[in-house]
Amino acid sequence: MPELSTIIFYLFSAILLFAASRVISVKNPVHAALFLVLSFFSASGLWMLLKAEFLAMALVLVYVGAVMVLFLFVVMMLDVNFELLRKQFRSYLPVGLLVGVAVLVEMVLVLAIAFGRRAATAGEPTATVVAGSNTKALGVELFTRYVYAVEIAGVLLLVAIIAAIALTLRDRRDSRFQNPAQQVRVNPGERVRLLNLDSERPTPAVAPVASPTAVNEGTK
Repeated sequence: MPELSTIIFYLFSAILLFAASRVISVKNPVHAALFLVLSFFSASGLWMLLKAEFLAMALVLVYVGAVMVLFLFVVMMLDVNFELLRKQFRSYLPVGLLVGVAVLVEMVLVLAIAFGRRAATAGEPTATVVAGSNTKALGVELFTRYVYAVEIAGVLLLVAIIAAIALTLRDRRDSRFQNPAQQVRVNPGERVRLLNLDSERPTPAVAPVASPTAVNEGTK
């Protein structure tokens, strides 16, 4: 009988694959963002199984708590005609398939290299014991060996944040808003105008003129 950790691993993996497939297949962008949140939670569960608690909490706090909220704001605030995009879906299909094939080839190459290295170092220890917590070990690795990669990732995230703000702060023609400062400085004389109109005299009633046919009939 498999262990409980193995059952939880396959359960989280199945949920992660299902949520990732729904991210690219669902039509509503808000639903796609919510499925991406589910995939992040599943991935954090896998990190917990690997005893990488810091990475799991960082994935939940950073991506689910900050990045996905930003994605939802951008999706809901941008004036994008999704019906028009769905009509042109087939025109994007060749490029999408080309990118998917390229990503698949890259993943296969990475896995082949990883399995080749594992086979070459089968008799050697695969883990290094570090004094202290895994958070300290991760920090030492990030800010010593991979410090340039961390700085480049920070610059890319900053550019993404600036681009999102620039997209959401553009002027929209259908937006209506109030300016309280201008409302307080309003002069009543500029908003209300009194007009003096001369009173009209009623015109006298005019007696109806009898038709000749009616007069002849009355004479008879």
